[in-house]
Amino acid sequence: MSPVVRLTAELRALGVGPDTGVLLVHAALRSLEGPARDSAAVLAALRAALGPAGTLVGYTATPENSLTSRLHTRATAGLTPAELAAYRAAMPAFDPLTTPSSPTVGRLSEELRRTPGALRSGHPQTSFAALGPRAAELTSDHQLPCHLGDRSPVGALYRADARVLMLGAPLTTCTVLHLAEYRQPDPPRKRYSARVAGRGWVRFDGVDVDDRHFSRMLPVIWPALDARTGRIGGARAVLLPVRAAVDAATAWLRAGPTRRAAPQTLDGMRANS
Repeated sequence: MSPVVRLTAELRALGVGPDTGVLLVHAALRSLEGPARDSAAVLAALRAALGPAGTLVGYTATPENSLTSRLHTRATAGLTPAELAAYRAAMPAFDPLTTPSSPTVGRLSEELRRTPGALRSGHPQTSFAALGPRAAELTSDHQLPCHLGDRSPVGALYRADARVLMLGAPLTTCTVLHLAEYRQPDPPRKRYSARVAGRGWVRFDGVDVDDRHFSRMLPVIWPALDARTGRIGGARAVLLPVRAAVDAATAWLRAGPTRRAAPQTLDGMRANS
């Protein structure tokens, strides 16, 4: 059996099919086995499982061109002023048509971005690519101050009643959960900076997105996620609806200091799936 046929069957068994509609995928292909690690094979299987009416979405972020990303902070730690100036002068400018996806988001996202017909949102730090009949709808509106909020593909995914597939990737990397931060009464904000082709350095204010609370939040909200779990290509896979995930995360954040310790750990979630 070819890897594409096997992966397609396993995706269908998990619940990815023509009635899925819109699917965001976060994949860590290194977690898959043998030929199933091939990004072209995984993309082909996802498209086959969804069918021609389905739209596939990937996170094609580019923290390498930002002065305010954690990646930049780590890369420039300990540099002298002269070294820092040289590093920043060599940083790439973002062009949605040509800039590769960051290696930090995985090979599948780049495979999707490079596929003929794929469209990409224009945010210089948190872009998404989409392939399928709803690609333009999902990527056309991505405001600078709204990395992962309602005026971004994440908000469009919520409105489209999309699903998220975590394929070998930990739930703590699920980008749609950040939409909950934008739905708080007074979320913390920060000044961002990114280098954009044809515009130079662009600075703007936005919500201070932060995933460091995800590991505490996810075990608490897990029962509300309506998630399906299984194995695809030998890797753990989780399929969940965007709306349920965002709504549960929003409620957890709004609970503030009253929220209690998680009833189980992330390891416990994995063991029970």
